Amino acid sequence: MAYLAVMMAVAIIGLSAAYTVSAGASLAQHDAEEELLAIGLDFQRALQRYAAATPVGTPRAPTDLESLLKDPRQPGVQRYLRQIPVDPLTGQRDWVIVRNPQNLIVGLHSASARKPLKVTGFAPALSLLEGERETYEAWVFRGPVP
Repeated sequence: MAYLAVMMAVAIIGLSAAYTVSAGASLAQHDAEEELLAIGLDFQRALQRYAAATPVGTPRAPTDLESLLKDPRQPGVQRYLRQIPVDPLTGQRDWVIVRNPQNLIVGLHSASARKPLKVTGFAPALSLLEGERETYEAWVFRGPVP
């Protein structure tokens, strides 16, 4: 009888530990997702500010992300981002850049192929992300159309 009680206790502890690990993984993914949304919004705003500061006769979108760190079109130092952040889902600066036919950056997204937890409740500036998405790669943070 004592043996059966010990086995039941071990089973309950095992199930409890498995649930805790699963809940912890979901919480970590949720936190990384929220950080990704904040970073994506920063990128979106940087692309908008870049376009707004465009001198007449020059492209309204950058050709590389470094141009958001220091705009080569301006005589002084003009920054739209302080640094290129790490993707919180991959742990690397491996952003996938979305380009138009003129090879200008119009947006970017994470390289993560994981399925997002969040499907609704996005900030108004990110409302295009609403709805079911297969992977985080479908969360494209876009600037204005150049």
